[in-house]
Amino acid sequence: MPADDGERLATYLAPVEAASPVAAVEVFAAQLGEQVGAREVSFLITDFAGRSLVRLGRSGSQGAQQGADQVPLDDEGLPYRRTVVDQEVQVLEEADGARVLAPVTARGDAMGVLELVLPARPDGGAVAAVAAAAHALAYVVTSERRHTDLYEWGRRSRPVSLAAEIQRRLLPEAFTCEAGQFTLAAWLEPASTVGGDTFDYALDADRLYLSMTDAMGHDVDAALMATLAVGSLRNGRRASSDLQAMAGGTSRVIDEHYGGAGFVTGLLLSVDLASGHVEAVDAGHPPPLLVRGDGVRAVPLEADLPLGVAPDVPYRVQRFRLEPGDRLVLLTDGMLERNARQVDLPALLLQHRDDHPRQLMQVLTQAVQDAVEGAALVDDATALCLQWHGGSPHRRASAGASTP
Repeated sequence: MPADDGERLATYLAPVEAASPVAAVEVFAAQLGEQVGAREVSFLITDFAGRSLVRLGRSGSQGAQQGADQVPLDDEGLPYRRTVVDQEVQVLEEADGARVLAPVTARGDAMGVLELVLPARPDGGAVAAVAAAAHALAYVVTSERRHTDLYEWGRRSRPVSLAAEIQRRLLPEAFTCEAGQFTLAAWLEPASTVGGDTFDYALDADRLYLSMTDAMGHDVDAALMATLAVGSLRNGRRASSDLQAMAGGTSRVIDEHYGGAGFVTGLLLSVDLASGHVEAVDAGHPPPLLVRGDGVRAVPLEADLPLGVAPDVPYRVQRFRLEPGDRLVLLTDGMLERNARQVDLPALLLQHRDDHPRQLMQVLTQAVQDAVEGAALVDDATALCLQWHGGSPHRRASAGASTP
């Protein structure tokens, strides 16, 4: 084995850079298998719903077909759930050797599992090598998925409508982000007819920007209006506009294109990373919920009109402060009313306050699915959780690097 992590990763990555984007994972797996003497190496990618793993590539086996098997993550009898949820490397004894499962994760974005079948139980050095390789694979996937639909195909466990395709392109590439002062995760559970929900985030040197929007209507009409809103907000953010200007500009754009016949509710937040002070614009959207200590309460924001309703009326910037240990949860009305109304959100937030925000998203969306008892959602159900650690900028351990 190479002497240190830098040399080891260079050994894995050099052949990948010479391969096509489609073959990158298979080349990576073959190189890793040769380095650690594995009989098989597989990458299982997490589907969009976060409820199953799909095997994208396998080296060392005869006749294996890409995508040939799917592993449910809710099956407690299988070891994969622990790897994804707890982000732990597992070494499993088998009759003829051992199986190693390592989380493939970058900045909290749990992409899947790296699975190796070895002829003997690995020592600590080999386990550390697999953990490092899994972390490197996350960056391989991040880079290569820009050039191919392979990874997108692997994550789709059900057909996607045109409206859902448009909506999906409006969302961030990663639904989870970990940094020094915070961890955030978000999820969108689409209705049977897409309801126009979106969420977004961006991190710069000293601020974190968050947004959640809900365009009126359904299907392609809602998706197109959401496209206009998200595009305008991102354009304003990237031009260094403040929240008031971003909201006002977006409201005018919607009015110009829909002539007063369309609107988008929105919640825009800007968090100062050094102090935890939050600036907020509430454009007719449900206020965020704040989990602090043993209580859950709505942040007392006064709602202005939705974007596009009164383009000449300025939006108010309101302020509050996060304290270390706080959780801020943003929701669309699909999580609060209609056939999801019976979900006791405050109780769930308290019961699962120690869960990683990524796992909390699964809990909330599953609760909504249970509430409708298998029926189609009437409206998109979208949530975002910001876990605030606070303090000065500092390093945090990367998820997916723990070992037994």
